[in-house]
Amino acid sequence: MSPHSYKQELVGLFGQPVAENPTQAMIEAAFRHHDLAWRYLTIEVAPERLGDAVRGARAMGFAGFHCTIPHKVAVLEHVDEIAPSASLIGAVNCVVARGDRLVGANTDGRGFLTSVRPLLELNGANVVVLGAGGAARAVAVELALAGARRMTIVNRGTDRGAALAALLDGPVRAHAAPALDVRFVSLEDGYAVPADADLVVNATSIGLAPDVDADVPADLSALRADAVVADVIPTGDTPFLRRARAAGGLAVDGLGMLVAQGELAIELWAGIAPDADVMRGALLDALEVAG
Repeated sequence: MSPHSYKQELVGLFGQPVAENPTQAMIEAAFRHHDLAWRYLTIEVAPERLGDAVRGARAMGFAGFHCTIPHKVAVLEHVDEIAPSASLIGAVNCVVARGDRLVGANTDGRGFLTSVRPLLELNGANVVVLGAGGAARAVAVELALAGARRMTIVNRGTDRGAALAALLDGPVRAHAAPALDVRFVSLEDGYAVPADADLVVNATSIGLAPDVDADVPADLSALRADAVVADVIPTGDTPFLRRARAAGGLAVDGLGMLVAQGELAIELWAGIAPDADVMRGALLDALEVAG
């Protein structure tokens, strides 16, 4: 009989802020359910200390880690290899240890597609993406690769918004989306979502804790009844989604995306397909306690 081992495999989350991020609750519920001696650590990492954090993860033998705001783009320079999809997106949310090498992957966009596909035919869709950061890049690229016909990028900052539009109109179009029509619009003075939009995505950090009452300056009054409005904020309901429902749209919270990308992360780290129902149940329990 082999002796009991007290060693645990380590994964985690690097970001700032992270105190309100509920990912740990669902990931560790999956570990317990599948009898894995693993731990998921939620770690506050300031932007200027990201390199130190990655070196620390290497030194401590982490099996991998998530990156959230503001590290999804900055972490690219700290990994040894970038998976093809993450390279195209230009952002990494999931790092995987492969021997002595760290591989940057992106599960955000694929997780998002899982959450909206039951409600919407993505092939040929007219999409509005609010935001141009790491999450927006992942969502926009995966939507384009899934066959979206038209995409409007709406962002406060001109540089990042124009850069994302150029990414979609250049490398992404050349890779697998030749029919995609892309444009960029500034959010500075507000934005009115057009009546022909099939999908509207809030991929900004607006509504993220601690400022959970913040709302996106987008006019939803022209929404069609069959339009889907999705928020990537992983806290359940948001002011943006409440307005979407009031306007008659179909609201999709960020929990489905969070669970789906978490499933993919566990598959990459531990090589198993976790139980999504267990993960979502633990996430809902955690949010109810926090609320």
